[in-house]
Amino acid sequence: MTASLIRDFVQQADDMGFDNVWVQDHFLYALQQSGDYGGSATDQPDVYRSVWAPTELLAAVATWTDRLQLGTSILVGGNHWPAQLANRLATVDRISEGRLSVVGLSVGWSEEEHRAVGVDPRTRGKRMDDFIPALRACWSDDPVEHHGAFFDIGPAIMQPKPTRIPRLMSGMYSKAGLARTARDFDLWNPGSIPISNVVGILEDINSQRPQDKNPVGAIYRLAQQSTAGKRMTVDEMTTRVAECVAADLEGVIIETNFCSEITTSTGWLEVLTNLKPLVEAAKG
Repeated sequence: MTASLIRDFVQQADDMGFDNVWVQDHFLYALQQSGDYGGSATDQPDVYRSVWAPTELLAAVATWTDRLQLGTSILVGGNHWPAQLANRLATVDRISEGRLSVVGLSVGWSEEEHRAVGVDPRTRGKRMDDFIPALRACWSDDPVEHHGAFFDIGPAIMQPKPTRIPRLMSGMYSKAGLARTARDFDLWNPGSIPISNVVGILEDINSQRPQDKNPVGAIYRLAQQSTAGKRMTVDEMTTRVAECVAADLEGVIIETNFCSEITTSTGWLEVLTNLKPLVEAAKG
């Protein structure tokens, strides 16, 4: 992976009519992994041996494009601290002239990553309970202030602010995580499960939603190839996108990270070209 390839990729996506470009968040590939990967009894995929830092990458993409909206799917809460993350994300938004639209967050699964940044992985759920209010506080009017179980901020001046507050998207699936989603988030990010299941879970999330908040929406994550090696054809993916439109979901993220055949720069651009039918399906 090179900067020039990423630039060519996002500019081609822009030209093809994609609306958003998304980044993910891992910084460490454990040679001795504790626990399971992402809730499944497997090791983390080899593609995680090298992942570029998300906010820095988005800042670069902001300078290479002028239309694409920017988002994260998903930042690991334990890899970050809300005051610093608020500043980095606001900076990305300013560089892009207001194009940071969605910030996805979840509790993560890598115990090694948590320990590497001084975070006890056993606290990741409770830490997230304090993380979101702290992050939102940092984007509120100055002086900002937040005093919680994990984070103690201000009173202080924190600038820049985003030109608009990005919508927060949850990548959580557990019972406790879905309750957090209902309470603290604007969107949910299900991945590659049947659309009927998404609709049912979304109804459950919104049944727990505080009455003074707008309903939680969903942005579906569709992987062309799963970490287990299961492959979807472009036709199958196009059908799934059409199902998302019919179910009135807010968007679809197309994930190609695990496509085993992509070994060259040309391969990345060819895969993107082949996804054009999905753009048309998303238009309804």
